[in-house]
Amino acid sequence: MTQSIKALVFDVYGTLFDVHAVKAKADELYPEHGADISQVWRQKQLEYSFLRQLNGQYVPFSQVTRDALRYALLQLKLHVTEENIAALMEAYLELSHYEEVEAVLHEMSGKQLAVFSNGSHDMLDSLIEQSGLGSLFDHIISVDDIKQYKPTPAAYMHALNTLGLKREEVLFMSSNGWDITGAKSFGFRTAWINRSGLPVEELNLDPDSIYDDLNGLLEWK
Repeated sequence: MTQSIKALVFDVYGTLFDVHAVKAKADELYPEHGADISQVWRQKQLEYSFLRQLNGQYVPFSQVTRDALRYALLQLKLHVTEENIAALMEAYLELSHYEEVEAVLHEMSGKQLAVFSNGSHDMLDSLIEQSGLGSLFDHIISVDDIKQYKPTPAAYMHALNTLGLKREEVLFMSSNGWDITGAKSFGFRTAWINRSGLPVEELNLDPDSIYDDLNGLLEWK
């Protein structure tokens, strides 16, 4: 079965990069509130992308992320300034990747490698470039190209069209259960990178494989 997989497609936020790495900058700007800011920010970032998709009111993920940050600060009753928002948005372009990522990507270089993200290119390209991982990927795919957020079928179809493969030839990885269910429903093989030890979503769309981190992918080599 592993030989039938021709491409490994990675979600970005939470899968390759730690979205909660922004806690350090948040704590610097709002002492003792970094963890809360990071948690609410991420929660609202996802909610706003889903709501905008459902409402037919697409905006790039960079705007979704900025709006979610502003909401998080207001919810936590913290002082909102454009300077602090700009500084935290800049921190989102400099997220750290998980420690095993680079080695695993090198090991899997015999297959087509791609990232596929809800992130818009103004966020995604900068993040990948600063990480030093850019040369390891054949494609950097953003839903912003078609303005349809995951987990819509149209988003996964865009990735498939970019790869030029059959659905069953793609192994899709994400740390987000909702993203795995979307990809599984579309017809991709899926590997859930379950970094948080969460239960499988109750949607009858179980992942093909579940790993604690990306090292588990080495069995697909």
